[in-house]
Amino acid sequence: MTKGFLVVDKPSGITSNQVVGKVKKAIGTKKVGHAGTLDPMATGVLVLAVGKVTRLIRYVQDQAKEYVATALFGVSTDTLDADGAVLSREPMNIGEEDVVSVVPRFLGSISQVPPMVSALKQDGRRLYELAREGQVVEREARQVEIHELEIISVGPPPYPEVEFRVVCGKGTYVRSLADDIATVLGGQAHLTALRRTRIGTFGIGDSLTIEDLENWASYLLTPAHALSALPAVTVDPETARGVRNGVRFVGGPMVDGPEGEPYSVLDEQGELLAVYTRLGARAEPEVVLPG
Repeated sequence: MTKGFLVVDKPSGITSNQVVGKVKKAIGTKKVGHAGTLDPMATGVLVLAVGKVTRLIRYVQDQAKEYVATALFGVSTDTLDADGAVLSREPMNIGEEDVVSVVPRFLGSISQVPPMVSALKQDGRRLYELAREGQVVEREARQVEIHELEIISVGPPPYPEVEFRVVCGKGTYVRSLADDIATVLGGQAHLTALRRTRIGTFGIGDSLTIEDLENWASYLLTPAHALSALPAVTVDPETARGVRNGVRFVGGPMVDGPEGEPYSVLDEQGELLAVYTRLGARAEPEVVLPG
């Protein structure tokens, strides 16, 4: 059975689930999942797991993501992006120095309120479902990580377009980040363009387009490549047999992994066998791949 990872350069105007459907049809399998939804307006890196490696998606989702975005300052919408209805227009007389000056406030661990159009659940319902019904509910702020934030360009007022690059952790909403930056500067903003350029080790250079799907096999990446951002332990053939059977190890090379964090277990040929976690002197399996 086919197994591995594909990186699709998602075009604007279709959903992530529609991309999954096209990949299923091209490959001829029902077992395809994606790591991190992109909104219909957004483009770029959409990582797809094919076959039995869908169980590894969570490790890809946890990796840092890089985006290049453009926001229109001074104009707010009900979705914080260009697909929403305009709520207000208030000119902002700001320049590049003003925007750059507030960047340090948004680096590191920051507090962020999820937008109403997010897929988070509240009282058993997705926030975007409530938003479609015209409801606005209180959302709790969450801590997210901003690793890098670079202002690329700032257009002229009164409604400057701001292009920026951000590298962020899991659960960060770039649309909310843009609006929060504008709020600090005395206004509001919404995204007019969003392109994801990287998730962990997966970049645009690894990707294929929807039109290239007939050649999908030449773009298939190994599970070991997908998890190459994780620490790794390479084991001998005897230990590898135990790993394939999901054995819990006490002592030995399997406890060379980091304490309390997932790590890849590779055979001597570099094939990913499993993901383990070390708890003291014990190594416990989290995911074991079939041989």
